[in-house]
Amino acid sequence: QVQLVESGGGLVQPGGSLRLSCAAASGILISNYIMGWFRQAPGKEREFVAAISWSGGNPYYADSVKGRFAISKDNAKNTVCLQMNSLKPDDTGVYYCNVVRGAIPIFPSWGQGTQVTVSS
Repeated sequence: QVQLVESGGGLVQPGGSLRLSCAAASGILISNYIMGWFRQAPGKEREFVAAISWSGGNPYYADSVKGRFAISKDNAKNTVCLQMNSLKPDDTGVYYCNVVRGAIPIFPSWGQGTQVTVSS
């Protein structure tokens, strides 16, 4: 059973930064897949945030985070990270990772996610 574990969330003021990590606990080698980050704000559907290719190149982003967020992979550690800068209150939500095709999540099950709250 594939298990992805997200971490690194917290409470941050507008303009601040956070770095999220997604570790594959079992059943998956992240180096073999295109990996993505998603988020779900209260009362809204889960949305695509960013993704990166199996090799760690060719990142792509939702328009709302372009220029502020950066996705990266560490295949040796079997993790994928999301560096979030210039955070805004609209970035608040629970952040999840998953294998993706384009901006579509592939695995039907999700981890517990990590909460990001941007507030003064």
